[in-house]
Amino acid sequence: MVSRASIVWFRIDLRLADNPALQAAMQRGGPVIPVFLWSPGEEESWEPGGASRWWLHQSLQRLDAGFRAAGSRLVIRKGASLAGLRALAKETGANAVFWNHRYEPALAARDQQVQDALQADGVETASFNGALLNEPWAVANQSGKPFQVFTPFWRHCLSKPDPAEPLPAPRKIAAPKSWPESLPPDKLQLEPRIHWAGGLRAAWRPGEAGAQAQLKHFVRSALSGYSAGRNRPDLPGTSRLSPHLHFGEIGPRQVWHAVRRDAAARAVPEETWRTGQFLAEIGWREFAHHLLHHFPHMPDRPLREKFKRFPWRKNPAGLRAWQQGRTGYPIVDSGMRELWANGWMHNRVRMIVASFLVKDLLIPWTEGAAWFWDTLVDADLAQNTSGWQWTAGCGADAAPYFRVFNPVCQGEKFDPQGGYVRHWCPELARLPDPWLQRPWMAPREILDRAGVSLGRTYPPPIVDHALARQAALEAFARIKDQPKSAR
Repeated sequence: MVSRASIVWFRIDLRLADNPALQAAMQRGGPVIPVFLWSPGEEESWEPGGASRWWLHQSLQRLDAGFRAAGSRLVIRKGASLAGLRALAKETGANAVFWNHRYEPALAARDQQVQDALQADGVETASFNGALLNEPWAVANQSGKPFQVFTPFWRHCLSKPDPAEPLPAPRKIAAPKSWPESLPPDKLQLEPRIHWAGGLRAAWRPGEAGAQAQLKHFVRSALSGYSAGRNRPDLPGTSRLSPHLHFGEIGPRQVWHAVRRDAAARAVPEETWRTGQFLAEIGWREFAHHLLHHFPHMPDRPLREKFKRFPWRKNPAGLRAWQQGRTGYPIVDSGMRELWANGWMHNRVRMIVASFLVKDLLIPWTEGAAWFWDTLVDADLAQNTSGWQWTAGCGADAAPYFRVFNPVCQGEKFDPQGGYVRHWCPELARLPDPWLQRPWMAPREILDRAGVSLGRTYPPPIVDHALARQAALEAFARIKDQPKSAR
């Protein structure tokens, strides 16, 4: 008996290699119909932001090109997921639908509804793990409860068997006799109508081939020095794989085994590379999804209940200055300008700018999370949420409330020659190193020689850090000592 067609429902698993849903459809036999459904409204308040939509447009184009090279193509449609899958199954005679898991609360619930409805229609369904090393529900502490501290979580994960070898991309994919109608990516209107994405185009190469090239470049040029270089925004010491991982253009199993192969080539002991800093960063990504699965309210509410009482401030002018990179603190402004230009920010700088917003300005972490969501090409609900809650002190394994990053000290420590600030704040480029991270303290003659006019070419600080730090500590101390009943 000849198998009927199978639909593979793509979301943010935009690759052919090591794609479990695609592999399952091919193993079943019969034609394979890859489909991407653009379904605005199904992600509730977390629709992809502008930078993510730009990336998605590019990635869909490249995914379709990859399918065409294998004798197939990507069907693109717009509309509700269940209705779209039902229509496609009817048009093609497909009697199976495969997909890879999503973990965002609204989408996980949607996927369950889709599965129940399709199975009631008599359509075979199966879903797979294509995004994580371990499913969130498969990791628990000795009490059977979810971890809320990273170190024991990652230690537990490392005790599990290594992930399986990644699957290669199929060279040939069985196609149906006739293809159903499909929209060109332009019809989804994902790209911005006004031209602001030039920096994104210059900085990134979306798609599976771009992801593989970036992984290869990182392993060859920066992996061995990652622990030393990862905190330096002025140096190319990080992997820059985050948007590729978010959109599933590469999977963590592929990253894991690339690290393993490199370690073997350099005779690095297994215990050393397995517990190394770079794979720990992959672990933080896993931890974020673990938290989101077990605590689905986290995108909107603090994990630590007492933070509902925190005295956040409304400060539209401060928020706007932060968003525009006009706070008067060079390392903060550099990070926010990098974000606006390239849709990305170095992780150390993300912590600095987040600390400044929530602790120097006492602006709610949700405002920062919303801005990052719209401007980051790697905007990921799990990681964005857990990162902001960590900095604010209200999440799992959070930074202690008394940790308030000093933007001047952070700039001097992690941008010691000032290359990062001079690039993103060129109006300060001629300032000598001792004054670069604190231009408001420079003598008048130094500012004049550097062509810096505070308040005209560069703003003075919008807040005094020492005073802001004290105010933050007092606010945090109040909720720390306040009984739960005082609400």
